[in-house]
Amino acid sequence: MGFEMNEEHTIVVKNQLSELERVSRDVEAFGEHHGLPANTIFSVNLALDEILTNVISYGYVEGGQHDIVLRLSLAAGELVVQVEDDGRAFNPLELRLPDMDKPLEERPIGGLGIHLVRKLMDRLEYRREAGRNVLVMAKAVH
Repeated sequence: MGFEMNEEHTIVVKNQLSELERVSRDVEAFGEHHGLPANTIFSVNLALDEILTNVISYGYVEGGQHDIVLRLSLAAGELVVQVEDDGRAFNPLELRLPDMDKPLEERPIGGLGIHLVRKLMDRLEYRREAGRNVLVMAKAVH
């Protein structure tokens, strides 16, 4: 797996949770090749794990095999990760943050993962494009 400095690295994964480990290894290899800080790679992997788990678990109500396309690139001091899937339309940025002041048993289930992703990443963008969800996550590289 060779990387050029400004190249975009694409990872295509099936909608199976068993793919998460391979994604993590690929992101680590990309980070090591570019000399990115370990904490940056850790944060990106944690966010990706959460997002991919949600897409795989909830995005394909009709079942079947689907490809999820990840694109990693470095631009303007950021590690940018784009996640593109053909699952049902879902904008994770529209989820309300859970009320952290409420006791755990009174909070609705869900939403904590997206809250975590918001905390881990410096920039998040979502768009629905040609029947596909496109989530862009960026983490500043210091």
